[in-house]
Amino acid sequence: MNASAPRVLVIDDEAQIRRFLDIGLRAEGYHVLLASTGQEGLGLAATQSPDVVILDIGLPDLEGHDVLREIRQWSQVPVLMLSVRDTEAEKVRALDGGANDYVTKPFGIQELMARLRVLLRQAARGGDAEAAVRYDDGRLAIDLARREVLLDSAPVALTRKEFAVLSLLVRHPGRVVSQQQILREVWGPTHTQDTHYLRIVMGKLRQKLGDDPTTPRWLRTEPGVGYRFPAG
Repeated sequence: MNASAPRVLVIDDEAQIRRFLDIGLRAEGYHVLLASTGQEGLGLAATQSPDVVILDIGLPDLEGHDVLREIRQWSQVPVLMLSVRDTEAEKVRALDGGANDYVTKPFGIQELMARLRVLLRQAARGGDAEAAVRYDDGRLAIDLARREVLLDSAPVALTRKEFAVLSLLVRHPGRVVSQQQILREVWGPTHTQDTHYLRIVMGKLRQKLGDDPTTPRWLRTEPGVGYRFPAG
């Protein structure tokens, strides 16, 4: 095993899932650490310095949310949550609790690998707080420092709220940002339930960027949960 290979910590009580992920991750060149309980996972997270954590919500000793909260007290390692629970409330709780992404069981190994690559790229850039302040894919160019947005080289006039929402998503590329997080950061802590404000702004943003909501290129919706801006 390559000593420089990314270290993935899998915390899941299902032996089949651990075996499935162990085989799949090793085939992709990752170094894999396995834990079947929350306490075991916390111990490995503290002593083995993983580059990314795959964390199941339903563990026998601790809730995955509790494990996440414990990890976040001393580490900003990327965490991808796994769960059979497909409710919007569970996804929002995980994301608001500090998870970087959320995948529902059953899942495809290729989708999981793609999500992991995004998280590792974010970490390599220094984490969300240090994410690139520029984005340019040849059509859409965003310079957050200059507060400048260009579409096909033409300036796009955005309101303060529109730019704030776009900026928040761009600073978390590839990551689902929950509706509550956007509302809290852009409108303030007393507006976390005012999702109609956000829908109006997202509609205006899509209109100005020519981003078809049925096949979005930039402003991708996670229904009932939040929004995701593409990574790289």
